[in-house]
Amino acid sequence: MNCAIRTENLLKKFRKVIAVNNVNLEVPDGAIYALVGPNGAGKTTAIKVLMNIFPPTSGRAEVLGTDSTHIAGRAFTSIGYVSENQELPGWMRIDQFLSYLRPFYPIWDRILEGELVKQLDLPLDRKLANLSRGMRMKAAMLSALAYHPKLIVLDEPFGGLDPLVRDQLIEGMLERTSEATILVSSHDLAEIENLASHIGYLEEGRLLFSEEMAALSERFREVELTFDTPPTPQEKWPESWMQVASAGVVLRFVESRFDKERTETQIRKLFPRVRDVTLTPMSLRGIFVAMAKSGRSSAGGSAP
Repeated sequence: MNCAIRTENLLKKFRKVIAVNNVNLEVPDGAIYALVGPNGAGKTTAIKVLMNIFPPTSGRAEVLGTDSTHIAGRAFTSIGYVSENQELPGWMRIDQFLSYLRPFYPIWDRILEGELVKQLDLPLDRKLANLSRGMRMKAAMLSALAYHPKLIVLDEPFGGLDPLVRDQLIEGMLERTSEATILVSSHDLAEIENLASHIGYLEEGRLLFSEEMAALSERFREVELTFDTPPTPQEKWPESWMQVASAGVVLRFVESRFDKERTETQIRKLFPRVRDVTLTPMSLRGIFVAMAKSGRSSAGGSAP
């Protein structure tokens, strides 16, 4: 498999704090890969290592075939990078900012620039310092798209934006990046669910799973079992069952390795007198919450 990003046992420590813990990550060419996880999980640190803002403590990372420690200068003509706290020269107007950037990128596309200015409703005569956060993010996104990068890296780009601005950014990105690979970290799980083709889950610096979005959605189900009388508690539940809870004649849990035939057989074996079995697909947010609450090391997922 050809990968735009690949890491091998990537470790980043700040003194005694391990921010990224032996992460093995593969982002396939052409993927829209979402990196999710709770605050402090290590998402931003991992991205900064990939962008050579932080050096790795050990292990290695490869970006577009280049070791991340060599990412500099001309390498960024193939990479568009936008972060949540993007620093822009506030004293410049937007048109001055774009004029300043063009010479750095040999394939800067003036036609595409104009199309994005129009699509994102950017006021060229306004200083960057006088723009709302949403407008500044639009300007940053334009500056990362106008030269047709092979890889787009977005670190929490949608946080705090109103839905209209967020939709404009996503629409502008998707319409202009059909041949690019995208790595995006975000807490906006509803948007990620509709956007991503692949997903990775970081927790306490560890990559707990990495897989295609369709496969993730397929293997998680909310399960509700109904009985005529309260079910007998088990000493040990199946490893893939998460958040098992009972209330009267109802038992609920999250199945993290769902396979219809296997799951139903397992249920019938444990509870031969179950009256009704309900299997409900889960949203990405529901999966995220279930994993965060479970605190498991693998949540039954495929190994990274």
